[in-house]
Amino acid sequence: MIGRLHLRDLLAAPLAVELALLHNFAWHERFTWRDRSLKNLSQRAIRLWRFHLANGLVSLLGNTLVIYCLVERLKAPVLPSAAAAIALCALANFLLADRWVFKPAASAA
Repeated sequence: MIGRLHLRDLLAAPLAVELALLHNFAWHERFTWRDRSLKNLSQRAIRLWRFHLANGLVSLLGNTLVIYCLVERLKAPVLPSAAAAIALCALANFLLADRWVFKPAASAA
């Protein structure tokens, strides 16, 4: 993305993260939770906001906290610690998406 669009890395990184979030959201709506459709665009906007909030906080804070605890406190190797952080945060992101972001429309109010 940096080379093709001639973007600086400080701009390309958050843009890439945002594109990944939007891509994940669209695929989750289309496939993972396709049975939980919404009635209107404002409900979809709220769902997208929740997805950004949940995914962003869990991914940023969760990964940082798990890696800090494992590497700095327990002196575990970096690569396995990063893998553990990704696995734990992926599970947390899935649970938040299932229970809060993509909850059925009847209970979304």
